[in-house]
This record gives sequence, C-alpha cells and structure tokens, in this order.
Amino acid sequence: MEKRQVAIRPLDRPGDLGWVVMAHGALYDHEFGWDTSFEALVARIVADYAEHKDPGPQAAWIAEVDGVRAGCVFCVRGDDRTAKLRLLLVDPATRGLGLGARLVEECLRFAREAGYESITLWTNDALGSARRIYQKQGFELVTEEPHHSFGHDLVGQTWQRRL
Repeated sequence: MEKRQVAIRPLDRPGDLGWVVMAHGALYDHEFGWDTSFEALVARIVADYAEHKDPGPQAAWIAEVDGVRAGCVFCVRGDDRTAKLRLLLVDPATRGLGLGARLVEECLRFAREAGYESITLWTNDALGSARRIYQKQGFELVTEEPHHSFGHDLVGQTWQRRL
C-alpha cells in the first residue's frame, strides 16, 4: 500500500472555515444523527474565531492527507490562564493515521507557548475516539452533565489538563 502524505498546517486558506462547519455538520449527522443545531453551534464557534472576538492568543490547524482536508482543531482563549481546545475532527476515511493525536499535540504546544497554564475542552460521552485521544494526552474528566442537544439526550463532559 502506498504511503499517504500527511500534513498539519495552520487554518489560513480560503475554504478552511467553511470546510470546518460543513465537515462537522455532515460527519455528526452521519455518525450520530445530530441535527443542524450542532452545525449552527460549530458555525458560531468558527465565526467567533474568524472575527477574533476572543482577546488573547488563538490558533487553528487543518490536517491534510494527500493534499485534501481531513481534520481540524482550534485553540482559543478561555481566560487569561486557560485555553480551550475546540472542534477536533478527523474524517473517518483517514482515521488510524494519527491525525487526531497530532492535532491535539499541536494545540497543546501552542497553548503552552502562548503562556496558558491549563487547557480545557467540552465534549460528549458518545465521542469515544476523541475521548481516548484526550485521555492519552493527559486530560482528566472534571464534570459530567446530562443535556438534550442536537436532537438527542447526551452527557456533556468537561476535561482539563495542566500545561
């Protein structure tokens, strides 16, 4: 089998922002049956990032496989000492190449270099693959809370780690 070309690059090209929204909407509908309210949430997060509403250091990355967008992650400001990891996604066709771990590592590196002391993220218990990546990177579960969102009963989880 031919070796695939994998790259992690800054999210900085035309189409990147729209791809993040579209990919999340399509993937989460396909894998979990989540409705468009999830895609709307992603669109708000992406728009806030693009408009630099959060003061302080932030960055985002796109993973590419053979020159095609295949994943993403965002690192935004939570407060002066805490960064937030947001919108981690890896296209199912490219899973197993280590993209998720590489994206999270890039986010952690940036957060450390930006001077944040810790990093937090919010996810849902249904997202087992992402949760395993977070655990391997040293994140610990802080809180869990049932909620009804995206057309489903879910359990939201907040994870955190020191940098």
